[in-house]
Amino acid sequence: MTLLTEREICTVFDRFKKQNPDPKSELRWKNAYTLLLSVVLSAQATDKSVNAATEALYKIADTPEKIIALGQKKLETYIKSIGLYHTKAAHIIALSKILINDFNGKVPSTREELMKLPGVGRKTANVVLNVVFDKPTMPVDTHLLRICPKIGLAEGATPLAVEESLVSRIPKRYMRHAHHWLILHGRYVCTARNPKCDTCLINDICKHNDASKN
Repeated sequence: MTLLTEREICTVFDRFKKQNPDPKSELRWKNAYTLLLSVVLSAQATDKSVNAATEALYKIADTPEKIIALGQKKLETYIKSIGLYHTKAAHIIALSKILINDFNGKVPSTREELMKLPGVGRKTANVVLNVVFDKPTMPVDTHLLRICPKIGLAEGATPLAVEESLVSRIPKRYMRHAHHWLILHGRYVCTARNPKCDTCLINDICKHNDASKN
């Protein structure tokens, strides 16, 4: 595969930054704990569906203590529109107990500690670290796994391989917002079906476009 040069990578992110200087997660959250829950719930679900389910939930339960008091069965009534809601509810109750018992009710700020929580994998941990704690992590979801090798930003066929490639290749000054820019690009521009190449900000740099012209 053909990878972007460092100069081309900088151009890509400079354009993203000019268009959207301060990108945000599309998940709605009130505090570190509710973001954690929303990211757990977003596995195999859309941000829109998670926001719809949690809008009422977070009005009455936005701490580990309140979620445990609510109980798993009641919790399920709020999130039953989300896929795998029964398993996710069990994970949320279990991780809430761990947060209270081991972390004084606070969301930990290291990947290792976060990944010990039920339902929290590497991608979820990276999202929390980036969004809540402003750490330069690179959560790789299906969008990034699909578009980053296509553009030439990274190589790899697995989330971890793409993550490591992106972290090693993207200059540090872009890392705080890089994953949000890329997620939004994959979600709204470089879509799996009918990508909007004609209006894409980076269509002159993207290696997929170069290959299609040859």
